[in-house]
Amino acid sequence: MKPLSAWPVEQRRGIIGVLTDIDDTLTTDGAITPDAASALAQLKAAGLHVVAITGRPIGWCEPFARGDAERGTAPWPLDAMVAENGAVAYTMNATRRHASSSGVSALSKLYLQDEATRHANYQRLQRVAAQVLSAVPGTTLARDSAGRETDIAIDHSEFAHLSPSQINAVLAIMRAAGLHATVSSIHINGWLGTHNKLVGAHWIVSQHLGRNLASEMDRWAYVGDSTNDQVMFEAFDNSVGVANLRRFEADLTHPPRYIAARERGAGFAEVADALLAAR
Repeated sequence: MKPLSAWPVEQRRGIIGVLTDIDDTLTTDGAITPDAASALAQLKAAGLHVVAITGRPIGWCEPFARGDAERGTAPWPLDAMVAENGAVAYTMNATRRHASSSGVSALSKLYLQDEATRHANYQRLQRVAAQVLSAVPGTTLARDSAGRETDIAIDHSEFAHLSPSQINAVLAIMRAAGLHATVSSIHINGWLGTHNKLVGAHWIVSQHLGRNLASEMDRWAYVGDSTNDQVMFEAFDNSVGVANLRRFEADLTHPPRYIAARERGAGFAEVADALLAAR
């Protein structure tokens, strides 16, 4: 991984969009910090597309995508939030990106899988979750599980702590049951289907922005922090890890091309500054 300062200015100048993870990339200690929020706004103001892609559930994403007038929180300035590792998304249409009469952002909700598939998969996923909880002592469902529609998540570092052997045992059960399983900075996610963050990125860029991501991979950047970002690090030449990625460095088969000097939201702001400085 090269320092962010080694990112050529001509490559940065050509970037038209930023794809980013959320937990421990945009957020710090579970919340978006003012510098990261400002970075998102500045990227949008500069005319870049900005899409967040996360393993978090779609229900967890809604208050950040919609905003809350009563609490005085604005919607995050994004084109879309893709949740559950590429399966479902909230989009903000360009013609509707404004506060509604109730003071919240108007959203559209899109699914990668059809309703019948989602229903059948949901039943199967709950059986696998029960198997994990029974077979691996100390495991608990992620606290955000009520908002999940297309996957399951076991907490390993957010509110619980699992050892590497426990994490591997969970992964083994999920994969033996035919699930696709990955480890984020906080959760072990399992789902049914061939989608992942990269598939979700191609899907939402096409569906919502009307662009062919495959033909312009060199014009998009990806920012992440964990092993479940490797499919994105491998796919994008303009890939960046925030500094806290270094705790997973020994586990990375496909590291990002560059790494920021700062961690979490401050690291994302550093990436945004590098992009804006090149424009």
